[in-house]
Amino acid sequence: MTTKTCGEALMHLLEGYGVTTVFGIPGEHTLELYRGIEGSNVSHVTPRNEQGAGFMADGYGRASGRPGVCTIITGPGVTNAATPIGQAYADSIPMLIISSANDTPSLGKGWGRLHETTDLCAITAPITEFSAMVYDPSEVPELIAQAFTVFGSQRPRPVHIAIPIDVMEMPATGDWSVRTIADKPIPGPAAISAAADLLADASLPIMLVGGGAQDAGSCVTELAEQLNVAVISSNAGKGVVSDRNPLSLTGGVISPAIQQYLGRADVVLAIGTEIGEADSFIYDLPVNGKMIRVDIDPARFNDQYPATVGIQGDAGPAVELLLKEVRKRGIDGSHRTTQQDIAQAVAQQTADYTPVENQHITVLTLLREILSDDAIIMGDIAQLVYTGTQAMPVYQPRTWFYPAGFGTLGCAVPDAIGAKIALPDRDVVALVGDGGFMFTVQELATAVEEELTVPIILWNNESYAMIRDGMRKRGYPEIGVNPRNPDFMKLADAFGCPGVAVRNADEFRSALGEALVRKGPSIIMIREDDAWLT
Repeated sequence: MTTKTCGEALMHLLEGYGVTTVFGIPGEHTLELYRGIEGSNVSHVTPRNEQGAGFMADGYGRASGRPGVCTIITGPGVTNAATPIGQAYADSIPMLIISSANDTPSLGKGWGRLHETTDLCAITAPITEFSAMVYDPSEVPELIAQAFTVFGSQRPRPVHIAIPIDVMEMPATGDWSVRTIADKPIPGPAAISAAADLLADASLPIMLVGGGAQDAGSCVTELAEQLNVAVISSNAGKGVVSDRNPLSLTGGVISPAIQQYLGRADVVLAIGTEIGEADSFIYDLPVNGKMIRVDIDPARFNDQYPATVGIQGDAGPAVELLLKEVRKRGIDGSHRTTQQDIAQAVAQQTADYTPVENQHITVLTLLREILSDDAIIMGDIAQLVYTGTQAMPVYQPRTWFYPAGFGTLGCAVPDAIGAKIALPDRDVVALVGDGGFMFTVQELATAVEEELTVPIILWNNESYAMIRDGMRKRGYPEIGVNPRNPDFMKLADAFGCPGVAVRNADEFRSALGEALVRKGPSIIMIREDDAWLT
């Protein structure tokens, strides 16, 4: 039997860990990886920029919970992908980045090698759980096992493994079998008991849920119903408790009405959320009650919102244990007027919507009317999506995505491509603004090439509107915020996909219905100044 090279063997090893797709652009320094792809059952998707590869891997991980994988060259490949890596790090998304590196004797020397950086891992270290340089093929199986341990046993975040081109061509000797991955931590009884003590004495508890609770929706809902408490979700936590449940107090805490409700709570049960500023656009939320924090990451227990009781563990088992303890003690909230209080807060939130937000809600309401409960909505950094955090009803976890933490313009289209490849039987829709769309518009070519059914809802206000509005509010001149757009319909045609500028609700319904059954992407443009939105 011919011994595989390190690059070849790596692809077969990834296949053993369940990897079915990699996103990447081949280069002179990654040829051995591509020989490995050819001999495996791993498929390859070609973006039009390494940033697209990173976003596609990010979207794959967001939608499926499985790690997205990208293969990129050293130097510009890594720096192009750094933005989506940072986004995945901010939002705790499993992502594996396999890059090449310059030949081992030249590392750190500054000899002027092609694609040279003096310290490649230093570039990605701040935006990954770990970044490692391989010096011998025998190191690869251990590093891959460590990466999948991060993805499966702790707070999932990106991992970068760099392989020099000379190492990639070396024989892969030794044991390259799949290794055992540890289980996620389960909390001990003392923390569960202490949390139950606080809940037993609480007069107005409230629950915050985040992305760490995405796979624990059933038991989180049961606990909320047992305690009869309002549930506020972060962007990443939307759908953990269905918005059909009368205890759901919408998503995000950007609304003053929701912030006021939170400020009244004497106990806050936070499950799988870092309570990030990006969910509220304020730096210091009114968290006045005692904090119970359920989190797989112990660093969360003593951050900006220190825990009175910290429960370290995976959200599902931790909440099940807490629910069991609460029921054993007979703790319930049947005496509270929670649903009436929620209705008042939601009514105030609705009354506070601005005219532009009500325009957004017109579109979001149509989307919800048309899309199935399990349809995946990939949002960009756009005002339409900001409004959706509050106003878009979401009924299942992992169906609403808005990467508020890193705030990356241009992520939605390539993220949606990754999601559709991960879950081809699910409807996937991208929500973009005209400004962000232009950041990664080239990835339309990938969606066309892969024949991916991805409707792209393009909200066009001819501006970087959020920044423009900030300038206007402060009396600043509007510099750089009103760029000239292309003709989006001609642009769609150039890429080989249909584009339509809808003029009323019926046209929107028709266009989206056609886009959801067409092979390939479609652009559905809505102008903010269209009369039908008011």
